[in-house]
Amino acid sequence: MKATVTIIGAGLSGLTLARVLHVYGIPAVVYEAENSPEERAQGGMLDIHDYNGQLAVQAAGLMEEFRGLVLEGREAMRILAPDGTVLFEQADDGTGGRPEVQRADLRRMLLESLPDGTVRWGHKVTGVRRLDEGGHEVTFADGTTAGGDVLVGADGAWSRVRPLLTGAIPEYAGTSFVETYLYDADTRHQAAAKAVGGGALIAPAPEREIHAHRESGDTLHTYVVLNETLDWFADIDFTDPAATTARIAREFDGWAPELTALLTETDTAPVHRPHYALPAGLRWDRVPGVTLVGDAAHLAAPNGEGANLTMLDGAELAKALAAHPGDVEAAIAEYEEAMFVRSAEVDDATAVLREREFREKLPRSLVEMFVGSE
Repeated sequence: MKATVTIIGAGLSGLTLARVLHVYGIPAVVYEAENSPEERAQGGMLDIHDYNGQLAVQAAGLMEEFRGLVLEGREAMRILAPDGTVLFEQADDGTGGRPEVQRADLRRMLLESLPDGTVRWGHKVTGVRRLDEGGHEVTFADGTTAGGDVLVGADGAWSRVRPLLTGAIPEYAGTSFVETYLYDADTRHQAAAKAVGGGALIAPAPEREIHAHRESGDTLHTYVVLNETLDWFADIDFTDPAATTARIAREFDGWAPELTALLTETDTAPVHRPHYALPAGLRWDRVPGVTLVGDAAHLAAPNGEGANLTMLDGAELAKALAAHPGDVEAAIAEYEEAMFVRSAEVDDATAVLREREFREKLPRSLVEMFVGSE
């Protein structure tokens, strides 16, 4: 295939797509709004699954590099009741299929695997349109434009490419994270460090949860989960860290202090991370030469599959383009049909899990889910 693939967005989906295209000898250019790879923090840990995310890594020919990024022991899991009682505990014996890596390290691995110049930094998209004679044109904030034979929106939740395909826009999913970090936890936050253990912690209750993970070194990264409206969060002044911490902590009155310490002892200002989602099972009619990958195609509230699906999208689209040289439409149609089914299955599974998580029997039902999966 001689066609050039234009990719908007240098996140995991766009970079995986570019890398697998490179493996097949298909040229691609990635346009990214950020000015450099270091401009923005890339988030925390990702568990990359052997049934989807790792398949993308294999297609990219980067399994050896990936294994070098894995943080040993981080697949360990603990589930605690709000009073601190340990309900479930599972060690990481090295045989699991969901190894943990830092998102920033994974992105760096993909960037370093691409030829120099593949990613064009500092290109913020201001508009995308179809041309009367066919094809498309992308306009950037600096006034320059780009085209190509295939346009792929890998530009996340608020994709500028998505309107070419569908009028669907993300809506608030009803839950939010409040994100905190504890540094040097084994010496400065010992009770919280002991509660989290060597891997992940979930402390669930109806409408409120605390999720934490031990990242590289002895950093504890916490997501306090609240099932509240955006108006509820708007009443909190997140520019005042102390007041914010005190307000959120009131929602966990009576919880064990080693759990609430993950919030009250934070070494960073709490950050509100609202969750948005596209309509479950979203599809669109085929538009020549244009498609979406990752959150641009199937944004969902956090469900443990997002990064894995986004990487698999990129790999599968690249493989389809390689399998149909000279027939872009057949390739994209094949990719989209499989992607629609794949993402809908995750939507369905997530709906079942969320119904189970927020019913009265929780956290016992969550323990039953983990035990049943062993």
